[in-house]
Amino acid sequence: MAPQLAWIGLGNMGRGMCKNLVEKGQLSSPLIIYNRTEKRATDLSSKLPPGKSTVVSSIAEAVSKSDIIFTCVGDDNAIVETIDTALTEDVKGKLFVDCSTVHPDTTNKLAKAIEGKGAQFVACPVFGAPAMAESGQLICVLAGPKAAVEKVKPYTAGVMGRAIIDFSGQPHGKATLLKIIGNTFILNMIEALSEGHVVAEKSGLGVDNLHQFIETMFPGPYTAYSTRMKTGDYHKREEPLFSVDLARKDARHALALASSAGAKMKNVEVADAHLAEVQKHVGSRGDIAGIYGAVRQESGLNFEN
Repeated sequence: MAPQLAWIGLGNMGRGMCKNLVEKGQLSSPLIIYNRTEKRATDLSSKLPPGKSTVVSSIAEAVSKSDIIFTCVGDDNAIVETIDTALTEDVKGKLFVDCSTVHPDTTNKLAKAIEGKGAQFVACPVFGAPAMAESGQLICVLAGPKAAVEKVKPYTAGVMGRAIIDFSGQPHGKATLLKIIGNTFILNMIEALSEGHVVAEKSGLGVDNLHQFIETMFPGPYTAYSTRMKTGDYHKREEPLFSVDLARKDARHALALASSAGAKMKNVEVADAHLAEVQKHVGSRGDIAGIYGAVRQESGLNFEN
């Protein structure tokens, strides 16, 4: 008999991942959905194919009715609180799969707590923007016991993602360690693009000419973020694609990991300083791409282009 699945957490990433689980996951029963703000869950359920999802009003209900529980929440405190609540239920034999971006120490602590209650755990952070979550093009990083990872694979490549990075048999925290280090590449990319756009504007090259080079030389994420900068999308959104608060959380984790390893990430330090300026300028509505606005400001331009 096919397992019953539940999904907890409907942020920008979770909504798209849920949609693809329902539409491509070949589920034998409706996906159980829980979100702290219930309206977000009911709104999503109403957009999914009829009879393919059901909304519950508590974590306990989602866990008690499911065999495999996916979680995708904003930060370390949120996932610890979620799992602590879940483990008040009888979870023996269940499988928890966490897709959140958190510190690897948090991931390893979750694994110990979950396995201590007789359940299984797989860490499954993902790489990709919300549009990639929506289209099922994420890259899923899987870590944990091989047998547990094998149970999760059918819901990754071809369903929520386009590919997996398989850390089967490795400590759970290796997946989130890669995720934190990997996210610094995104921070550094945005910092480089921001500086390039500003110098192009101020030197007379022009951002349109620079963008032609970027889309020819660096198709993909570089071009996507360059477009967001050129069009002003980085400051126009009411709901950020990658919120400044979560970006700073990832930067803090990266800097802490580097420090504990006796290394430095000076590019991340610079990007984080610019993210702090984004927070000052627009608050929690700020987006990671707002780094461009901060670089503009320190170069004598307006934050908004």
